[in-house]
Amino acid sequence: MSVMKLLDSILGNATGIFTVVIVLIAVLFNYFDDPDPVKYNSMAEDTKTLEENFRQQNKSCFILGASGETGRMLLQDLLGRNIFSKITLIGRRTLTFEDKAIENLVQEVVDFEKLEDYAASFQGHDVGYCCLGTTKAKAGTEGFIRVDHDYVLKSAELAKAGGCAEFHLESSRGADKNSNFLYLKVKGQVEAEIEALGFDRFSIYRPGVLLVDRQESRPAEWLARKFFGAVSAVCSTAMSIPIQAVAKAMASNTLLQPEQKTEILENKDIASLGKGAGQ
Repeated sequence: MSVMKLLDSILGNATGIFTVVIVLIAVLFNYFDDPDPVKYNSMAEDTKTLEENFRQQNKSCFILGASGETGRMLLQDLLGRNIFSKITLIGRRTLTFEDKAIENLVQEVVDFEKLEDYAASFQGHDVGYCCLGTTKAKAGTEGFIRVDHDYVLKSAELAKAGGCAEFHLESSRGADKNSNFLYLKVKGQVEAEIEALGFDRFSIYRPGVLLVDRQESRPAEWLARKFFGAVSAVCSTAMSIPIQAVAKAMASNTLLQPEQKTEILENKDIASLGKGAGQ
């Protein structure tokens, strides 16, 4: 057997084994998947009507974390829908866009270490979206807690004091204030503390692994996204979701009336609402 034929045979066998492994893992994940959501399945046909009704209410919103992956996608989705009379971006710096100045878009630059000095930036909004977040690997333990807990909670407090009625928080699958894992514990703690603020509506989104090609991608993150992307191609899983779907779900859910003041959308709920967005 020639060297080329031998390589072809090895690669063929490896590909076959990898495919079988992916299928088996996908079946396993599907077994532990979230239950099928019911309340979001029929939304698509009513979207235009819901958007028009919402638009007539002349509401404004703010977005925290618009420079990040989810926040950027959320901004694009909201601009495309044109359901808010004004959108305010609250962040560390002014963002630039390829298009000319976007109508009804305001940018507020703040120092997150001194948020109390920027209370005015959080006043007068009806809806707040929070997509702030970092990682322990990138910011260190203290930096991670400061961003994902302190900044997020203080922003929610200022928004509530400023008259904001509803708050939408991007959290994480598995968030639990009693978790032994720092990441999940911090996410769970901030969820509970924001709920205690008493917003008229508090929506928590708990996506799995976010499928997106980051510019600052570390090898482990890249491998995880490729792995879960392959699994997702075989079947829907509770473990991952395209980032465009998360953004679309946050915007779409805003149009709906929640059954209770605090609602938690797990990965499959988000996928159902974000169907057709990059999937």
